[in-house]
Amino acid sequence: MKIKHSKYRNTGLIFELLVKQIAADTLNRKDSAAVSVLKKYFTGNTALVKEFKLYEFILKNKGVGQNKAETILSTITEISRKIDRNALKNQKYDLISSIKESYNLDEFFGMQVADYKALASLYCLLEAQNNDELVDPNLLVNFKSTLLEHLTTKKQDVEEVKDALIEEYSKYDKDLKLLTFKILLEKFNDKYKDLLPEQKNILKEFITSVNSQARLRNLVNEELAKIAASVNNLSNKVKDEVVKIKLDEVAKAIKPISNKDKITDNHLVNLMQYYDLVNELKSL
Repeated sequence: MKIKHSKYRNTGLIFELLVKQIAADTLNRKDSAAVSVLKKYFTGNTALVKEFKLYEFILKNKGVGQNKAETILSTITEISRKIDRNALKNQKYDLISSIKESYNLDEFFGMQVADYKALASLYCLLEAQNNDELVDPNLLVNFKSTLLEHLTTKKQDVEEVKDALIEEYSKYDKDLKLLTFKILLEKFNDKYKDLLPEQKNILKEFITSVNSQARLRNLVNEELAKIAASVNNLSNKVKDEVVKIKLDEVAKAIKPISNKDKITDNHLVNLMQYYDLVNELKSL
C-alpha cells in the first residue's frame, strides 16, 4: 500500500499556513479570520491539538543527536496511536470547512512553508503507522530518513534506517508483521528477484492476511496439501529407488497445521523451501 501526502489533513502544515495567513492579513491591514480559526481549533485538549503537538515537537527539535532523534520519532509514533482517529478526522473536516468560509483553499494551500518536506514526511509516517494495511517499506524508510535528517541535520544511511525500522516493528508484532517487513525490504533490494511464481504468491498472501491467523492457517494447509501431492506425483515418475524413498519420506513429513498452532515465520520458510524442492525435482 502507498501513502500519499494530503495538505488538507496535515495538522502541522495547516497551523503553519494559518500563521502565515495572519501575517499576510496584518500586512494588508485586514482583520484576519485565521486568528479565530487558530483559537478555535488549536487550543484545548482535543485530538487535533494532540496531533499538532507532535508536529510542533518535530519542528522545534533540530540539530539533536542520532539516538535522541530516533527516540523522538518512536515516541511520536507511539503517542499518535493513542489519539482518537475518528475524532481527529471529524475535527480536521471542521477545520477545513472553517478555513474555506474565509479563504480560497487553492490560494491558502498555495503558500510556501518552511520545513514542508519534514511536515509532509511526518504526516505520511503517522498515516502509515495508524493504518491496518502493510505499507511499502521503501516509503517508510524514505519518510523516516527525511525526518531523521531534519532532526539531526545530517545525511542518513539508508541501510541503518531500514535496520532501525525493522527493530521498531518487532516491538509491536513479534511474528508475521516483522517477518513480512523483512521480506519486503529485502525484496525491494532485489534479493528475491528470482522468486518462483508460487513463492511470490504465497508472500503476497502472507502479507495481505497478516492479521488473520485462521485465514493464514487455511492458506498454509492448502499449499502444504498441494506440495505433498506434487511430491507424490514426482515420486511416481522417478526411476531411482533411493530418490523415490526419500521423496516418499518428504511427502509423509508434510503435515497440516493444527488449529492450536500459531502461524510463524518458520511455516513460511518451510513453504518456500518446499517450493524450491518441487521446482528442482521438476527439472530432473
